[in-house]
Amino acid sequence: MLPQKQAEEAIVPSFNETEHDGKEEEREEHSGFSMKNFLWHGGSVYDAWFSCASNQVAQVLLTLPYSFSQLGMLSGILLQLFYGLLGSWTAYLISVLYVEYRSRKEKENVSFKNHVIQWFEVLDGLLGPYWKAAGLAFNCTFLLFGSVIQLIACASNIYYINDRLDKRTWTYIFGACCATTVFIPSFHNYRIWSFLGLGMTTYTAWYLTIAALVHGQDEGVAHTAPTKAVLYFTGATNILYTFGGHAVTVEIMHAMWKPQKFKYIYLLATLYVFTLTLPSASAVYWAFGDQLLNHSNAFSLLPKSAWRDAAVILMLIHQFITFGFACTPLYFVWEKVIGVHDTKSICLRAVSRLPVVIPIWFLAIIFPFFGPINSAVGALLVSFTVYIIPSLAHILTYRKASARQNAAEKPPFFLPSWTAMYVVNAFIVVWVLVVGFGFGGWASMTNFVRQVDTFGLFAKCYQCAKPGAPPAPHH
Repeated sequence: MLPQKQAEEAIVPSFNETEHDGKEEEREEHSGFSMKNFLWHGGSVYDAWFSCASNQVAQVLLTLPYSFSQLGMLSGILLQLFYGLLGSWTAYLISVLYVEYRSRKEKENVSFKNHVIQWFEVLDGLLGPYWKAAGLAFNCTFLLFGSVIQLIACASNIYYINDRLDKRTWTYIFGACCATTVFIPSFHNYRIWSFLGLGMTTYTAWYLTIAALVHGQDEGVAHTAPTKAVLYFTGATNILYTFGGHAVTVEIMHAMWKPQKFKYIYLLATLYVFTLTLPSASAVYWAFGDQLLNHSNAFSLLPKSAWRDAAVILMLIHQFITFGFACTPLYFVWEKVIGVHDTKSICLRAVSRLPVVIPIWFLAIIFPFFGPINSAVGALLVSFTVYIIPSLAHILTYRKASARQNAAEKPPFFLPSWTAMYVVNAFIVVWVLVVGFGFGGWASMTNFVRQVDTFGLFAKCYQCAKPGAPPAPHH
């Protein structure tokens, strides 16, 4: 493989060169079809949309019906819409701050050749080292546990096809499989994976919807939610987690030929994701009601069939892709720490990345609590990483009149006032701090501790029904 292709993830050092690079890529595509470029080298607006939509909803699709059983139908739908729009707004803020940081560095003639810009570097450049430390700590911890969740989900799903092995053994197996993501250089190389991943979640979402409707309501089905505050806020934070998947926004932007065009991509991706999450969660909750309180994975209640097996297999593949999405920024951070990020050798980088996978593997075995761990991560990490910190960072970056006057990106057309932007950002900070982190943290950790008390750490087969025994209570 040619050295320049090995360093494919190196985005050009300035926006002007990015524009030029994009035009070159367009000329290449028109000059002749290359299967390698078609499958491997992606940096268009469409690639970014597929990456955002594919990454936003993965295994959480299977836990949303469980959240509806905690929240009730009306609250479940309204909170999806609310947090979806909130997440789109903060993704927009992150994109604005990236462009601001990139523009300032361009004026200083800083080169990003063979260097992928990350969120903590944006915070460092705009607000200083303390913000860099906060961004690095929250972002890396969130992505670490996001990767852990994908491994847990793999083991949980495959068990519904082959229960001859327990879930812990499946975690060992899929940990080894997911370790192969070290060979994917950057988000620039996820073109075909993002496209396939979104197709897989689309199939699974509509399978859940149709299968639940065809199955119909179980005899004596009850829909009593909401009944307890701890369950209500646990479900709410799982939805906060669902639409807080933009911890990799900066890396996706940096992989684009024209990063300035990212601004509304996340909102468009969220609107599509609504067509997957709302029908599937509503239909499964309608069919099974309160039974879902003891079944955090929607597959567990649907009858075994070839359609279900296909959905399980597709979700397994998608979780592998999402594991790569969550791990890639961690790989970049680790490369920078040990000094190999600028190398052109893919093999050297791949070997250096392997130590990142080991703690993820280990944590997935310690905490196999599919469902409750989503809410805990949402409340304690997502609340700060993708809601509070971007909102506060935007307020502080543009607090001075000179910064607003020289801003690389002005307020959007639908909110053309800086004051209005501050008000919206302040509302997000207060809401997520009180409701997401405060009440959500209390509820999700209470539920999480109950799982530890019930099943113990290193549980061999979480929520596996024993012959002749009902499933252990989930609340």
